[in-house]
Amino acid sequence: METTAAAIAFASLGQETRLDLLRALLAAGPSGMAAGDIAARLGVPPSTLSFHLRALEQAGLIAATRQGRQLIYAAQIARLRALLAFLVEACCGGEPARCGDLHRLLDTQAESSGMKPAVFNVLFLCTRNSARSIMGEAILNQIGEGRFRAFSAGSAPSPDGPLPEVLQQLKALGHDVSALRSKSWDAFTGPDAPRMDFVIALCDTLAGQVCPDFGETTITAAWPLPDPAKFNGSAPERATLLNELYAALHRRLGIFTSLPFGALDRMALKARVDELAAPPAMARR
Repeated sequence: METTAAAIAFASLGQETRLDLLRALLAAGPSGMAAGDIAARLGVPPSTLSFHLRALEQAGLIAATRQGRQLIYAAQIARLRALLAFLVEACCGGEPARCGDLHRLLDTQAESSGMKPAVFNVLFLCTRNSARSIMGEAILNQIGEGRFRAFSAGSAPSPDGPLPEVLQQLKALGHDVSALRSKSWDAFTGPDAPRMDFVIALCDTLAGQVCPDFGETTITAAWPLPDPAKFNGSAPERATLLNELYAALHRRLGIFTSLPFGALDRMALKARVDELAAPPAMARR
């Protein structure tokens, strides 16, 4: 980072409200916060908040993305790290490791190993919540290694529950199927529902219905996959389809769990999750 850019960034932070604003966005993580929520948390008028948001945005310390009529703001982690590194890198004649713990500001591996990782809630949606979304829930809960909590729901959940052949496949592959059931997405929209960080739709359209509002900071994506309930092939053909669906979801979720969540802002993170809808050759690792 150049001296001029660093001076502009530090100058933008030379005000109490802006420091509180940036700390609030850092606490919110890559999902960010809506402008209205920031104003309510800090107790400042919207016009005053807009002034401070603009100053931090011009300094490159935060960025906004539009979701519907709302602007969602997120801290720019890479920019903040570069700003801190600007101070630290010259320490002790260019050897920051000799300056006590200051060098840890430049050591992302040491920092991440000493911090408790965030736990993200992920909701998978499909129309009947009987196959694709059930698979997504089971796979992510297994490979997420405690960093992800997966849920599933549907716009018109099957009264018969998940497809028996899907449960058989998952059980054969070592998944715990005891808690898997078909349920309405309404279960995740009430005040007592867990806050979702990601909502991933696994079909092109959810029975023609408009997806509920899961919150302004939720990152949404669509990974359209064929519906096994609509497939009328032979038993071997159905088994092949389920195996292909499972493999496609496992691949995508394996990449998803490896994303550098702490280093990406909300806009970049949504772009990376959206990319996973592409065929294997097109998805960026």
